[in-house]
Amino acid sequence: MSMNNQRPVTDEEIGMRTFQIRKARAVERAMERMRQGLKSEWSLLSLAEVEALGWVLGELWAYVARAEWEDLHFSLLKTDDVRTILGHAREIANHDRNTVDVLQDVYKVVVDKG
Repeated sequence: MSMNNQRPVTDEEIGMRTFQIRKARAVERAMERMRQGLKSEWSLLSLAEVEALGWVLGELWAYVARAEWEDLHFSLLKTDDVRTILGHAREIANHDRNTVDVLQDVYKVVVDKG
């Protein structure tokens, strides 16, 4: 028995942490592609909007299959698309509609660019 009172990390905790890391990396890559695609228009987004975008993309990543995620073309999104996605993020945050329905709409915005 160790003296530092640390309990062993469970496989479930490792799995959850791995999931969170993969999600964060996927969102980071998607956001970078979006930023490159929007060029100077990216700077028109507020910090709160960028955070909301990252949050909703994380929800989308968790919702769609990995193969579908890899087919999404974030670099092709325009400012109007990003505003639409932000509107959907607000719908989820405000519990205006079923989250799955809203995520399907977010997915459609991005997949239609491909």
